[in-house]
Amino acid sequence: MLERLEIESFLILADELHFGRTAERLHVSRARISQTIRSLERRIGAPLFERTSRTVRLTPLGRRLHEEVEPGYRRVEQAVARARAEARGFAGVLPVGYLGSATGEFVMDAARAFGRLHPDAEVRIHETQLSDLLGPLRTGRVDVLVTHFPVAEPDLTRGPVVLRVPRMLAVPANHTLAKRRSVSLEDLARDRVFACSGDVPEYWQQHLAPPYTPSGQPVRRGRSAATMQETLAMVGAGQGISPVGADVAAHYTPRGVVYVPFSDAEPVEYGLVWRTAGETARVRAFVEAAAELAAELGTAGQTTDGPRAAGQ
Repeated sequence: MLERLEIESFLILADELHFGRTAERLHVSRARISQTIRSLERRIGAPLFERTSRTVRLTPLGRRLHEEVEPGYRRVEQAVARARAEARGFAGVLPVGYLGSATGEFVMDAARAFGRLHPDAEVRIHETQLSDLLGPLRTGRVDVLVTHFPVAEPDLTRGPVVLRVPRMLAVPANHTLAKRRSVSLEDLARDRVFACSGDVPEYWQQHLAPPYTPSGQPVRRGRSAATMQETLAMVGAGQGISPVGADVAAHYTPRGVVYVPFSDAEPVEYGLVWRTAGETARVRAFVEAAAELAAELGTAGQTTDGPRAAGQ
């Protein structure tokens, strides 16, 4: 029978491929991780990792073991977390994060709805940043996050969409596209499109600004920005363009920026995300309250246009 530290050390090292980061996550020394992995390999009878002075990677045997062990271990973790949550009930603190002004307003309404149903639970609201899209969830700063979709991460559960808004293109006021009544995805090839700096998944970047237009024209990436304010400041300075949601157009009105609606782009979606292993009764209850609120308000199907121009 494998010990818990052996299983956790193996799974986390397979994820991080770095002994130091694995030790930090488990709050033990690096030497302890090395000793534990060597002990596990002796019990298995073959190496599970290939190590050099610069890299760590799974052996074929280690990869197969990971594929078989990881799902079962995660199910055990989830079952224990759910049991603990049910034992504690709803009393306690639930930290909830949000990205963007529109989602902040929604989270405040959802917190009030949740509080009426569960007065013993306290919701603490935290604003998150685009440059660290999912970090607050993984560090435990928040237990639930209302954020910009898509989210497709193996350790996170994606919940329902609670806000859906039209997609618009932020362009400099003197740009040729600024005079249009609408733009298309083909117009992304007309200028540099700003990228996001920080810890943002590449699939998320490509959803916001695909590498190619529908006809195959390349979309050039511009400078990186850590916040929406930085992005819009650079747009206003004439340094590029950026797709945004109508909620951004409604809440941010920098000088020299014009918002033009897309005629052929899917709307921007915001939804709920939480750690799969950290799902609790409070998390489930908040998700249910938020989904019911979105249904009542009709925000999951909202298509209200933001302003076409701002700060001209």
